[in-house]
Amino acid sequence: MSGRAQLMWDEAVTGYDFGPDHPMDPVRLALTRGLVDAFGLDREVDVVAAKPAGESTLRLVHREDYIEAVKAASLDPGAADPAYGLGTVDDPAFAGMHEVSALIAGQSVGAAEAVWHGEAAHAVNFTGGLHHAMPGAASGFCVYNDAALAVARLLELGAERVAYVDVDVHHGDGVQAAFWEDPRVLTISLHETPRTLFPQTGWPEETGADAAEGSAVNVALPAGTGDAGWLRAFHAVVPELIEEFRPQVLVSQHGADTHFEDPLAHLAVSLDAQRAVQVACHELAHAHADGKWIALGGGGYAVVDVVPRSWTHLVGIAAGREIAPETVIPEGWRQQVYARTRQLAPGRMTDGRWPVSWAEWEAGYDPADRLDQAVLATRRAVYPLRGLLA
Repeated sequence: MSGRAQLMWDEAVTGYDFGPDHPMDPVRLALTRGLVDAFGLDREVDVVAAKPAGESTLRLVHREDYIEAVKAASLDPGAADPAYGLGTVDDPAFAGMHEVSALIAGQSVGAAEAVWHGEAAHAVNFTGGLHHAMPGAASGFCVYNDAALAVARLLELGAERVAYVDVDVHHGDGVQAAFWEDPRVLTISLHETPRTLFPQTGWPEETGADAAEGSAVNVALPAGTGDAGWLRAFHAVVPELIEEFRPQVLVSQHGADTHFEDPLAHLAVSLDAQRAVQVACHELAHAHADGKWIALGGGGYAVVDVVPRSWTHLVGIAAGREIAPETVIPEGWRQQVYARTRQLAPGRMTDGRWPVSWAEWEAGYDPADRLDQAVLATRRAVYPLRGLLA
């Protein structure tokens, strides 16, 4: 296995652009790439531009009629078929949509191939993590589900157990749906409760089909959950399940929209807690998956203050060159941000909450606490199905 990580990047991914008034602003990708460069992380990783996912690869997850609908909308956005989730407010059609969506998917599939074949220790595709796309429809800003395609490609290559951990503020519904009946894939999603946030799925009782009961895990967090609760929930559920499942590869999705500045959701997590979970996923991959780790981006709509810093931390962790939270951000990148957005960039790689702390689950729980109630609901729904004590 190569000791270096791969960073999947092709400048053309910034063409994934739903228009000037859409929250999914591709400047977040360009600014992240610029901050990675500003810290010299591009010299610590192999920067690789994988080929777009071909139709046979896309069909590992997506229906052929849906792929044809995306291609048709890509050629003529005005004729997009809303029956496939295209041409909607969330997923407006745009010229070249199929090509750039397939390119993003190809980066995640390429990451999976590189890690599986031992060409890279870890691989990061922060342009991916488009976890809402369904087999037959676009959804939630997502056209092709690169996360599910990466997992499906690992299975095609011979993997028998793949774990997928999703810490985006929204439920990883598309990945769960893709593997609902497949016990070879353990999907774990920590997200804001469906009571208050799209896509209104991801209840603890969603545990997988009869033949795969216990392979879907959902932690539905109360709105307003902050660092201590978020980290308590993660550590109360994820490590024990990963240890029991013994995955050959860990795929994680790191949507940055859990942040307290994010405009589309209601959690109150800091950049420092996001970094702590990134470190935890890296450690889990080494402890239980022979170090095989594929890390993806996802949501995140505070496109200057949060997304570039969060995903640059992710690249640094994967590269083995963690950026200390208190590190001052290079002035050149801050000038780049102002030139492109007319916004003032943050000055350091922290929200000032490092080191973050939380109460371990083993220390006891409070039955009156809403966060603890959410964690306990998940453990009671899933743990017996996996032979664990709730």
